[in-house]
Amino acid sequence: MSDSAEANGVVSESIANAYKRDFWIEENKKHAAAHYRLRKTARIINAVAGDSECDLLDVGCGPATLMRCLRPNIHYYGIDLAIHDPAPNLIEADILERPIRFGDRRFDIVVAQGLFEYVGTSQSRKFGEIARLLNERGKFVVTYTNFNHRDTHIFEAFSNVRSLGDFRQDLARWFAIDRCFPISHNWHGGQPTRKLVMAANMNLNVNVPGISPRLGVDYLFICSRR
Repeated sequence: MSDSAEANGVVSESIANAYKRDFWIEENKKHAAAHYRLRKTARIINAVAGDSECDLLDVGCGPATLMRCLRPNIHYYGIDLAIHDPAPNLIEADILERPIRFGDRRFDIVVAQGLFEYVGTSQSRKFGEIARLLNERGKFVVTYTNFNHRDTHIFEAFSNVRSLGDFRQDLARWFAIDRCFPISHNWHGGQPTRKLVMAANMNLNVNVPGISPRLGVDYLFICSRR
């Protein structure tokens, strides 16, 4: 490992260790309402599940807002560093300090949206843990920020800032990537907030040559077990 790579790793871990439960117990309150990315992710998960009864684990679930957006046939479980309202289907745990798991359960769908920007140098290890949680035909649905966006803003708590190519390459070590496309396209960095822009993006699940690499805010990957 080069000196610069080692230094970046130390900085990443320092950032990851600085933002723990005291920070997230307050930050999670901002996500009690279903924002655009969560609503679109829910639409995709509902389509992936169809009418089948299935178990879903939401890793980094925050206030479990996703649960309210899923069909009744999807049985929801969540894990997060800061749980506001304890419930039997929610576990509070520091997934950087402990393996990702929910007892002995395995899942038909595991989702991690807006999570991997915060995992420091643990990205590959966490992919491996999630892969072991999936049932044979299970799906992993994960989002990641496009840091090559023309107007990228890097949140101070981000501890895992990589190119999409690097993220995808590491993801492909553990999963077969079935589909990958931007969650939204927006001229400015960040999720769209204008109704017309949100409506235009909600059903657009494609890569637009020449546009997506610069205007895709974050990308969604639908993956299968290898």
